[in-house]
Amino acid sequence: MPDESVKVAVRVRPFNQREKDRGSKCIIGMDGGQTTISNPEATGEEPKKFAFDYSYWSHSGFIEREDMVLEPDKPSSKYASQDIVFKDLGQGVLDNAFEGYNCSLFAYGQTGSGKSFSMVGYGPNRGIVPITCDELFKTIHANKDPNRKFEVTFSMLEIYNEQVRDLLSKDNPKGGLQVRQNPKLGLFYVQSQKKVPVGSYDEIAKRMEQGTASRTVASTAMNATSSRAHTVVTIVFDQIIKGDEGETKKSSVMNLVDLAGSERADSTGATGDRLKEGANINKSLSALGNVISALADLSMGKKKIMVPYRDSVLTKLLQNALGGNSKTIMIAALSPADINYDETLGTLRYADRAKKIKNKAVVNENPMDKLIRELREENDRLKAAMTGGVVLADQKNMSKEEIEKMKKEMEEEIRAQLMANSDALQEQTVSWDDRLKESRKETDEDGSSGVQKKKQKVPHFYNLNEDPMLSGVVVYLLEKDKVMVGRTDADPKPDIVLSGLSILKQHAVIAKKGKDFEISQSTPGAKIKVNGVPISGSHTMQHLDRILYGSNHLYVFVNPVNPVSAPDTPKEVSYNFAQSEIAKSKGFNTDGKGLTKDQIQAQEQVLELLPMVSEVNAISEELDKKRSFEVILMSAAAQEGGLMTEKSTKVMIKMKNLVNDNTWLWERGKFMNRRYLIQDLYQNFLNGDESCLNLPKEEDPFWEPTEDVLIGTANVFLQSLAYALDFDDRLCITDYKGQEEGNLYVTVSPCAQNGKPLDEDYFVDDPCELLGKPYHLKVMVRTADINKSRFARGIKVRYKFYKDTDYSETPMIKGTLSPEFNNSKIFSLPSICQDHLDFFETNCITFMVYGIQEDTAEPTRGTKTTKQLREDDNRDKPELRRRNTSFALDTGADQSQLKAEYAVLVRKFDRLAQKEKRLQQLCSEWNSKPTGEKQFEPFYRAVTAVAKSTGTRLKTRVQTLQKTLGAYKDVHSQHNADDTISLYAFGEEEEEMALEAQNNDGVISYDKIAQHQGINGLPPKHHVLQAQRAVQMKNGSATKSGGSGGSSGGSSGGEQQQSKACVIQ
Repeated sequence: MPDESVKVAVRVRPFNQREKDRGSKCIIGMDGGQTTISNPEATGEEPKKFAFDYSYWSHSGFIEREDMVLEPDKPSSKYASQDIVFKDLGQGVLDNAFEGYNCSLFAYGQTGSGKSFSMVGYGPNRGIVPITCDELFKTIHANKDPNRKFEVTFSMLEIYNEQVRDLLSKDNPKGGLQVRQNPKLGLFYVQSQKKVPVGSYDEIAKRMEQGTASRTVASTAMNATSSRAHTVVTIVFDQIIKGDEGETKKSSVMNLVDLAGSERADSTGATGDRLKEGANINKSLSALGNVISALADLSMGKKKIMVPYRDSVLTKLLQNALGGNSKTIMIAALSPADINYDETLGTLRYADRAKKIKNKAVVNENPMDKLIRELREENDRLKAAMTGGVVLADQKNMSKEEIEKMKKEMEEEIRAQLMANSDALQEQTVSWDDRLKESRKETDEDGSSGVQKKKQKVPHFYNLNEDPMLSGVVVYLLEKDKVMVGRTDADPKPDIVLSGLSILKQHAVIAKKGKDFEISQSTPGAKIKVNGVPISGSHTMQHLDRILYGSNHLYVFVNPVNPVSAPDTPKEVSYNFAQSEIAKSKGFNTDGKGLTKDQIQAQEQVLELLPMVSEVNAISEELDKKRSFEVILMSAAAQEGGLMTEKSTKVMIKMKNLVNDNTWLWERGKFMNRRYLIQDLYQNFLNGDESCLNLPKEEDPFWEPTEDVLIGTANVFLQSLAYALDFDDRLCITDYKGQEEGNLYVTVSPCAQNGKPLDEDYFVDDPCELLGKPYHLKVMVRTADINKSRFARGIKVRYKFYKDTDYSETPMIKGTLSPEFNNSKIFSLPSICQDHLDFFETNCITFMVYGIQEDTAEPTRGTKTTKQLREDDNRDKPELRRRNTSFALDTGADQSQLKAEYAVLVRKFDRLAQKEKRLQQLCSEWNSKPTGEKQFEPFYRAVTAVAKSTGTRLKTRVQTLQKTLGAYKDVHSQHNADDTISLYAFGEEEEEMALEAQNNDGVISYDKIAQHQGINGLPPKHHVLQAQRAVQMKNGSATKSGGSGGSSGGSSGGEQQQSKACVIQ
């Protein structure tokens, strides 16, 4: 048969609730077989176009019938229903199976994109797999040919973290089933996988339910994330045809594969991790991508391409489906939302490569007696090889140990092949009817159908899972007056057997009290939460209460006898609802009303991470790693870069060393990577690998080298710089929770290029006056006071100004909690533009205070277990409990901002006060004139001129002021012979006085300004009061002073200079 390309279909689903909450927009378009995707960040960019065999639009244009089946809302709708998808894809699989071809159908896409809906379906909207199975048996039952009979076997497995689990078997070996290669055919198979005969679609449905329940229980016990597992359903369809020359078997293997979520692990924060993503969690999908790329290159005519089938378990088992003897279809599931643009584009590119693959499918038809004869002959050869001993062809350059190891491996392969051949021979010799009868007996003994009937009347628990397809598949009936919950190794054995993290031998007891049931701990310290709240005594459960056993066994209590729920309980309890109330009980505000997209995203990440953190904490306790993990919200002000970068609240993970209180803050991506590695480590521990308890610290995912820790941040808002005012104040250092960690003393002041302070009178009334002019400012970090003694090992401060890429940094001061930095740096802006003014008006400098951490140990803590240390940590620091943490962005209502604004307002008030005084002077002069000399028009003109004037700043010298302030020489340094004062002139005389000042080096005679201001003969006392006010303003939070001295460019020290100026009002 000629080469045939893999058929590729793409399907886009409707918006889910999460996407609706975030106001998502659809970026997918479809027209015939063409699919387009638009980049939401580049609205003017041409959409990217892809062509596939089928493009299914299932995003809109549908209605739900009374029987809940989805169908097009009108004849012209392009909505693709489940039936349409089956007719195009599933019917082809079915037809090829009857012709004797191997068939493969696999679904690809990110978690939540609709893979499972297309493959399995939901409720009455059945997917490709159940419809195909149903149609298969309809065709079989319609057969009237006595010379043709059919045999169908079913198997179901899961690949998680490179381990294979048989979902139809109750006993899976540690480390999973082995994947072997058939030496004759060259294909891979799963050793000892259970293949059960089925005689109807109902039997297949029961087996699928059994496999799904097994998958759910296993994922909970192993702490596995279901979205990261691949599920492979294999249906072997044999047609036995009687002819004149004997029986012939036409065989078809149908592989229906639901791949794990294709989303990449969040690389943010993981890129710099010392432990790269070595976990096997993404290995299978990465290997599949490499295989598809290599096969695509081969199809394009490239030579010497090695297809890396052996790189993962998944690609070994899919070898035939990709590039082999199979007719293969791939369905790629797409999210329509703009928030998933990168992942959806990746899925489209993946599918585009897959359509280039070419397979060579042949009809699998062989005489029955020939098949049996070949199996027996091969078994004889293998037995002979075992009896005579394994002989290696080339033993050169091999040590005795290597030779023995290789012989042992070859013997294992031969034994495995012998076992597989014996199973195949037994299938041929035992009648099909006997095998089917035995399979049905096993299904009946399982009793799952009886449970489904009983739960309508009997109180029970059903499970919740992050994958909606796995919720409600595990049911525990409460048929006894007293039901015990615990591990399988408990004595006596519990009624409800759970396994996994934080499950004790005797964990809980459920007692019947009339129509109600009470739950309580069987063992003190057993972790039980009801509706998100931990319990210690007994608790009466209500209908639809959510119960969490240990770290991740989440169930809903259903009481048909007394179906009265607590207020605000939804009619249908979801996994997300249960997780949100757990988050709420920990202090996170999960009310999504009025939140922005960034805030909703932060909320989603918290709900996602909380169960993961709980799991990692439980593993830390079980492996005694002395580490604790916590989800934290990092406000914009607490992040590096602070408010000036308009960052949103970031969700991070804090890891704490419980022995010495050292802490580390991890980005989400880094934590996800470490969690995969921790899961891998724990799985090895469960498999009996004791070496994982004594790993070198560099390989231990719980270990991290010490690093400087962010003690907290302090913000200086820069509004005062727009008016050429200083900022000089004590700032509060706060951590990510907003708790005070100490104080930082900082000065930010305009200065000359060489760092010298500006004159007192250099005040800008309108920031626009600065446009086009050079601007220099000095930032001086003076001292700090830190609260916690453990930071005395060393303290430093880092900050950035404007668009600097590098941080400015003080030296590390060690051995004190009150470091004196006296570190200054001059920043120069060659020409002020509007962007600079906007920066001054709305942004800040965030000072980040860091402390040194050392890998020391507290002797009294080293002997305690991780569980004891965590209990001590929670008990000793109740003040650190989170209280209703909000997802809202930081508002920037910092005290320093208010002080900066206050300084500007004081200066504006001074100018307006002088203006008011000038108006009062004009009115007083008018009032003192005789009636005959009062001329209204000149008076009105003068008053109007003052009222509309913004004022002209002038200088004058006062010879007597220095003598008056003789007592304040400790305040004023380096006096000149004359003291300069600055003030404003208003009204009709402004222009004349400004011209005089311009011709006299900016200074106007005292007599003239005194006449204008009406301050002739000011008493000395008034001078002193004004001087006192100037001194008070200088020592306040943000005034125009002489500035702080200190050398430029980050040098420290320097003599402070005080202003000699005084403002007269």
